[in-house]
Amino acid sequence: MGNTESTSLQKCLSRFLPKEQAVIDGIFNKLLGTEAGATKKAKSVTLEMLKARSTLPDSMTVRLYNGMKSVDPTGKAVPPSDSVSKEQLIVFLSDVLRGIAEEKGALILSMISGSQIGTVKGRQVTEFTEDLISSVLQVLKHRKLLKGWSLDQTRDSAEGIKLLATQLTCELRPAGSEELPAGKLLEADCDLGSIEDWVFRVSSVSTFLSLVVSQGLCIQLSEGGVGNLLPECRDVHWLKFLSILDLPSVMYLNSQLPVEVQHQWRLLFSTRLHGESFSRLCGQVVHKGPTILVIRDSQGHIFGGFASHSWETKPQFQGSNRCFLFSVKPYLSVYMCTGYNDHYMYLNHGQQTMPNGLGMGGQHNYFGLWVDSNFGKGHSKAKSRCTTYNSPQLSAKEDFNIDAMEVWALGEPPEDAPSKTKKSILNADPEAQALMEMTGKVRQSEGLWEPVEEEEEADK
Repeated sequence: MGNTESTSLQKCLSRFLPKEQAVIDGIFNKLLGTEAGATKKAKSVTLEMLKARSTLPDSMTVRLYNGMKSVDPTGKAVPPSDSVSKEQLIVFLSDVLRGIAEEKGALILSMISGSQIGTVKGRQVTEFTEDLISSVLQVLKHRKLLKGWSLDQTRDSAEGIKLLATQLTCELRPAGSEELPAGKLLEADCDLGSIEDWVFRVSSVSTFLSLVVSQGLCIQLSEGGVGNLLPECRDVHWLKFLSILDLPSVMYLNSQLPVEVQHQWRLLFSTRLHGESFSRLCGQVVHKGPTILVIRDSQGHIFGGFASHSWETKPQFQGSNRCFLFSVKPYLSVYMCTGYNDHYMYLNHGQQTMPNGLGMGGQHNYFGLWVDSNFGKGHSKAKSRCTTYNSPQLSAKEDFNIDAMEVWALGEPPEDAPSKTKKSILNADPEAQALMEMTGKVRQSEGLWEPVEEEEEADK
């Protein structure tokens, strides 16, 4: 290896910690299948070798291989070869795992088209993004990194992959133009500058690609794990539960949450498990910390909201400007606060003078999202937009019927959360119980306030 190549190699390795450098340096031999010290050693990695060591779909393995082959360590515009050298591999890993947007953009263009020059259509970028998201799900499942989530008991991910890809590529700016509608974007030309700008502004692309490369090629580094890409899923018995969310949507919504609550989701309420009762809903969600509410209406639209604070039953608005509304289907999008008013969250029950129900955004009787206390009905009145969140009508019809509903608590349970073993005042005070018995009064609630045992640990 010449001096120029050695210098380039050392520069790339210097991006990694000392203990990581040995891992990166040894990847080449692993792909060759000679890490055990075989006497005959090939000088380059072929596509067949890469497929043999990859846990990714073949389509993504081919894309990675094209990216590796496009690397020109010497800077002399050497045409791509039919195999990958050690120098090319290490430069590729350095740029993907530790590089800047410009470096990643060039590789992604090669993975889309097979070349770092020329242009690609927006449709090709969308197809690459779908392939990337699909590969993320496959490698998470293969490596047992789903963190308690079930691919089989959540909504079919195929549609979610397309919706997330569409959402991510809507930030794509074709060569020489500004933002385009989705229909026109698919046929627009995107050059290297467009791809670099897209990678710079949409951090999820780099996150997904880093995960696919590190986990798909079994590269164990101090960084490059799952992190909070998926939150830990708690308190779910998957044999009894089928979520209306899909994992691509969970990943996207989790990325929009405050960092301090991204690490854990806990199921609080589901119409499938707890029935269609507003009283039961209130009992399950009040004083439980930040939550995400998800609704599927009778027309198949899926939408909801993030509540930044514990729900409280009172006739006033509550929450903060960290709340937001979102749509999952027929499109994936998040709508943040506008600052126009502070009508973030509302929960009221059993009042005669104020509306009874759960709402987010807008105003009384015209909420961006409303669930009536007469459970099963709600509305999303946003003509033309919700004043609090600038969200459109989220449901298929302005007044909708609820087909299914879920509420997830986020982050750690608040310290002041009510205990699951809460008792009647009579159970807590033996003297009061004895006094009632002496006066001949009957305890009507006998047997109804037994301590509630903790649920079994959720199926993983």
